[in-house]
Amino acid sequence: MTELAVTYRGTVYPWHCDHMGHMNVMWYVGKFDEATWQLMASVGLTPDYLRSEGRGTAAVDQRISYRRELHAGDTVVIRSAFLEAKSKVVRFCHRMEHAVTGEICAVTVLTGVHMDTVARKAVPMPDALLEAARKAVVDLDPWE
Repeated sequence: MTELAVTYRGTVYPWHCDHMGHMNVMWYVGKFDEATWQLMASVGLTPDYLRSEGRGTAAVDQRISYRRELHAGDTVVIRSAFLEAKSKVVRFCHRMEHAVTGEICAVTVLTGVHMDTVARKAVPMPDALLEAARKAVVDLDPWE
């Protein structure tokens, strides 16, 4: 993979905005979460897999840089990529862009853990999923 994949397209609605008139931080996180499900599914970490195998994923670290305010009516695109894939852990990023101007509005980098949902502990991903995630890793500085 040489570029970030589109994992979300959406709109900022008035109810996403706070009393200062821009999208509240909770909605940035929510849109990034939707993008995460698309990114994970792209390598086989689908809801069906997670349910049938008693597995889950958990974010253990998330860092966000807010770069440009978004307002009601703005349309956004999120582009995502894996930065690292290990047996039990993946690190990935999302870049939220203003769909019209292309400006980067926010960037987040997350670390997620593959878990056994019964034992509530980290477990290795199946080889096929780990290999798919490793093939999807990009070499980039997400903060640029």
